[in-house]
Amino acid sequence: MAKGKAGESNPYTGLGLDESGNWLPGSPRVLSLLSSVLERSVRGNEKLLAGSKIKDVITIFHGSRAPSLNLRQYVERIFKYCKCSNSCFVVALIYIDRFLQRIDAYLTSLSVHRLLITSVMVAAKFMDDQWGVQAL
Repeated sequence: MAKGKAGESNPYTGLGLDESGNWLPGSPRVLSLLSSVLERSVRGNEKLLAGSKIKDVITIFHGSRAPSLNLRQYVERIFKYCKCSNSCFVVALIYIDRFLQRIDAYLTSLSVHRLLITSVMVAAKFMDDQWGVQAL
């Protein structure tokens, strides 16, 4: 069986990581998983909002139009330029979920990009800076 495929006995390679938790060459699988989870959520929420009388809560994260970059490209761009640790993307997804539950809002194409970059930044600040300070 090829490395990183379903059924792989090593959980690290399934996520695109080596044994020490560093990214394997290429785009990590966790990025595609994150973008697909967000895309599915956005599609489902927009279908729900379009077919009902439910109104979305407008937040500071809402834009007037959806960005031209799709979520997969946006996640890969964040990964390329932010240089944050692997766990930041998982923690960012948790932050997004908690925020939306707290304010009773929906993830849509107007808010997902801004929520994602903000949550990755906060996750990196918490996860990466915390460990960097302890190492000093």
